[in-house]
Amino acid sequence: MLIRRRTLVAAAGTVAAGWPAGKLLAAAMAPRVPFRSFDLLKPTDPPAPPPAFTWTDAAGHRRSLADYAGQGVILNCWATWCLPCITELPALDAAAPGYAAAGIAVLPLSSDHGGAAVVEAYFRKHAITHLPVLLDPEGRVERALKLRGIPTTLLIDRKGRERARFEGAADWKAPAVIAKVRALMAKSGR
Repeated sequence: MLIRRRTLVAAAGTVAAGWPAGKLLAAAMAPRVPFRSFDLLKPTDPPAPPPAFTWTDAAGHRRSLADYAGQGVILNCWATWCLPCITELPALDAAAPGYAAAGIAVLPLSSDHGGAAVVEAYFRKHAITHLPVLLDPEGRVERALKLRGIPTTLLIDRKGRERARFEGAADWKAPAVIAKVRALMAKSGR
């Protein structure tokens, strides 16, 4: 069995989160998880609609990609206990207003089992102000999309087609990343 470094780091974060001092350990380790090169973006060829799935918002309402018809979507699967996710989320938050201005919704789906209260507390503590609280505690979205782990982000174009996937933490606010995301969303090809 192949065990990757990021798997070990995520596992350490999971174990640490269960201990009383775990949150301090996770916070101390988070800056050590580097962003992955955006050259590792995996294009979806041919672009295709993802399978149907739903998640809930903070108020408990069911949501789906159909709610974002005509927009580009950055769909990020994450959790508060996942060290690469902790590194990545502030970059997504910082970039969200710019993406929104370009008609691209940033949707962070949390797989935390504690519900909206856990994610809302995390957002307050880490000054995450531009992202909605979206929940997938049963992992339905992860299973439907056949994700290999978190964080994983799908780029879905304005026609509702998956254009690419990125596994790991990315710097979503980096100018080169923003340019690539906007270019993928603008493509109207096949």
